[in-house]
Amino acid sequence: MPLPPAPNRRAALLAPEAYKASARARPVENLLPDAETTAVPASRGGRKSARNDAATLEAGAAPALIQVETRSRTPEPARTPATAPAARSPASARGPRSPGSKTTASAPAATGASRSKKAQPQGPAKLFVLDTNVLLHDPTSLFRFEEHDIFLPMIVLEELDGHKKGMTEVARNGRQTSRTLDALAGVQGADIAHGLKLDSTGQRAAGGHLFFQTAPLDYSLPTSLPQGKADNQILGVVEALRKLHAPREVVLVSKDINMRVKARALGLNAEDYQNDKTLEDGDLLYSGVLALPPDFWAKSGKNVESWQSGANTYYRIGGPIVPQLMINQFVYFEAPGEPSMFARVSEIREKTAVLQTLKDYGSAKHAVWGVTTRNREQNYAMNLLMDPEVDFVTLTGTAGTGKTLLALAAGLTQVLDDRRYTEIIMTRATVSVGEDIGFLPGTEEEKMGPWMGALDDNLEFLAKGDGGNAGEWGRAATNELIRSRIKIKSMNFMRGRTFLNKYVIIDEAQNLTPKQMKTLITRAGPGTKIICMGNLAQIDTPYLTEGSSGLTYAVDRFKGWPHSGHITLARGERSRLADFASEVL
Repeated sequence: MPLPPAPNRRAALLAPEAYKASARARPVENLLPDAETTAVPASRGGRKSARNDAATLEAGAAPALIQVETRSRTPEPARTPATAPAARSPASARGPRSPGSKTTASAPAATGASRSKKAQPQGPAKLFVLDTNVLLHDPTSLFRFEEHDIFLPMIVLEELDGHKKGMTEVARNGRQTSRTLDALAGVQGADIAHGLKLDSTGQRAAGGHLFFQTAPLDYSLPTSLPQGKADNQILGVVEALRKLHAPREVVLVSKDINMRVKARALGLNAEDYQNDKTLEDGDLLYSGVLALPPDFWAKSGKNVESWQSGANTYYRIGGPIVPQLMINQFVYFEAPGEPSMFARVSEIREKTAVLQTLKDYGSAKHAVWGVTTRNREQNYAMNLLMDPEVDFVTLTGTAGTGKTLLALAAGLTQVLDDRRYTEIIMTRATVSVGEDIGFLPGTEEEKMGPWMGALDDNLEFLAKGDGGNAGEWGRAATNELIRSRIKIKSMNFMRGRTFLNKYVIIDEAQNLTPKQMKTLITRAGPGTKIICMGNLAQIDTPYLTEGSSGLTYAVDRFKGWPHSGHITLARGERSRLADFASEVL
């Protein structure tokens, strides 16, 4: 259809009768997707004019009734001062959300508006008062509150200034927050007194405004709370804003549990910052394994295709179970009186999936560096570790499930026997269980030695199994060969490195933050395989939980990628004592 003629006058709003026109008038606004378009009635002839317009559009000619005007966006009207941000009453879409929670995209704008125009939330926007620890925990938290407004007390800026020096993660986050605030305040036309638009620096997910405390606020707290303490001053600001903007909801957001308890004791709304949590419940974490229902073959057996390729058998299945599957997810079928099946999802199409049978590493003829798998989950893990097409493997499980042993055995076989990788690089988060013992002497590897007790224990077992028949000299030579191909590196010096054809093991990965996990995984160059393993029940890093751990973050983000796999090892194989202790302690 040809473009409509250029407008010769300013457009007006549509008459109510125009909404009853044929729906085929809608595509006119799609001709200019980057501009705001307004439909203009040339006359107010009611339904007859609307029908004539629809007929004109169907004939392919430029409509006479509707004109399209392209105009630049006008700035929003000035907002109230920062000490008194007004509540907004938008028209449609979604309601207010909890602090930093994630939501899906909003619904499209109404007819006659540009597609790029944001849909407005329903109900008044909340006003969130951020504690300093939220900004130091996540410097991007300013942009995680969607359509709601943010208020920063002056004492928060003072505390940010006090944390900006040093090389710690907290100091880096403090400096990043200060740079973000400076960028928002430096936008052309920004007015601190009327609030800074949070989307002015390109963060389109944030639709609210940022307000600073630009004037003293009148509040009164109980005499039992010292007035000079920073936490109590923030509580006073929340109390003053609640009275100033009633009935608008004012919420304190803090990572400090005691701060939230004090706020609730004073009758103030307080919530935790939730955006750093990948999962609310650790039990919801992707396990990498799915059990097929007992009636699977009875329902799907007639439509299953099967073929042989090499040592593997493939099955193409359909039915309602396909939407539940992911690439490299393991499925198994066990039923009394019927043969069992253990397979991995190798392909997913619209309504079908292909299952590939597994190699049995539990038999002695398929032993990997003398190690045979002892249960179903270990066999799944070994299939992932030995597959050259899988670049990233995550293993979780309780103590004694064999995570480190399996990863080392697969690494030694592929480095020394298959020559697939040049060497094994092993690292871990150096977080103490108890009190720190101080500085350690020696080189980088010597400093990392005390942290690598798990490596030494497993290498002792692997070297004993491989050189057991060669006597003392044979075991010594095997030990020397193994250690020459294993490098122990500290995480502190990983920034900027690139690993080429390396087999990288990241042990105790549950103690890593999502940012540290991203730093390590992005070191991988061509031909490198990375294995992350850890026990989410043994997190030693302060302020890190099962839901916010970097290991949880990696498992959740990589699930379904064709070159990654995850397995949760379920059964302990270290000893009966360790297995029982993991369950009851």
